[in-house]
Amino acid sequence: MSSKDVILDRVRAALVHSSAPLEIPREYRRGSVPADLDLLVERLEDYKAVVHRAADVAAAIEKIVPAGTVVVPPGLPEQWLPSSVDALVDDGLPADRIAAADGVVTAAAVAVAETGTIVLDASPDQGRRIISLLPDLHICVLRPDQVVASVPEAVARLDPRRPLTWISGPSATSDIELNRVEGVHGPRNLHVILPEEAKPAARGCTLTPQH
Repeated sequence: MSSKDVILDRVRAALVHSSAPLEIPREYRRGSVPADLDLLVERLEDYKAVVHRAADVAAAIEKIVPAGTVVVPPGLPEQWLPSSVDALVDDGLPADRIAAADGVVTAAAVAVAETGTIVLDASPDQGRRIISLLPDLHICVLRPDQVVASVPEAVARLDPRRPLTWISGPSATSDIELNRVEGVHGPRNLHVILPEEAKPAARGCTLTPQH
């Protein structure tokens, strides 16, 4: 008998008289505290993201990218985009086309005020994970009603079967000497647009697939 068999036999013998596992409570910190948008903004800015609180999404994007090409997911609302930018719809674009763009514009699934984290779940208005990782600039439009107070509340809204991307500020890492390096595994610049109550003006451009 091998050492492995001896160990497994002992584990099985120890489990014979063990009690059933206790049920883990899942109601902790869920829905007890309202989401604080100011706290979310503070956390995002701590992570070196730039936050824009504006009624007109297209105007906010135009200030960030006055001209150029931005990659967009196929389900992004057309009225969000100013006519000054060229919208490159991701219908299976190759990585080099995505990386060469001036930026990417997506929506979001949910955000956590406590941690300053935004989550994408690859819905039609957010697209494939690759489009939010390759361009140097990521513009994310986040509705206030998508903001929750804590991580458990965010997890409750998400489908674990979907490909989830958790974003806490621009891409950054540091070596053993704590030298910060940005853009290693994602965009160096993250701009978050929080629309106000007024609806954005319908002044968008037409989205057309490009190959």
